[in-house]
Amino acid sequence: MAPQQRIRMANEKASRNITQRGNVPKTNKTAEENVYPVGPWLLALFIFVVCGSAIFQIIQSIRIA
Repeated sequence: MAPQQRIRMANEKASRNITQRGNVPKTNKTAEENVYPVGPWLLALFIFVVCGSAIFQIIQSIRIA
């Protein structure tokens, strides 16, 4: 895209926001762009595995000592 066309598109987008007078959204991103790359279940599983292995390591080090 040529720089002039990019500037023109940005100006049109800003002028649409100006005409809304206070009803401008906080972000110009759509809801699909705000999706997290990792789901909550996968994150919970990862935390469970990490914390579980840390607890088993602590128990093992107490048994040895």
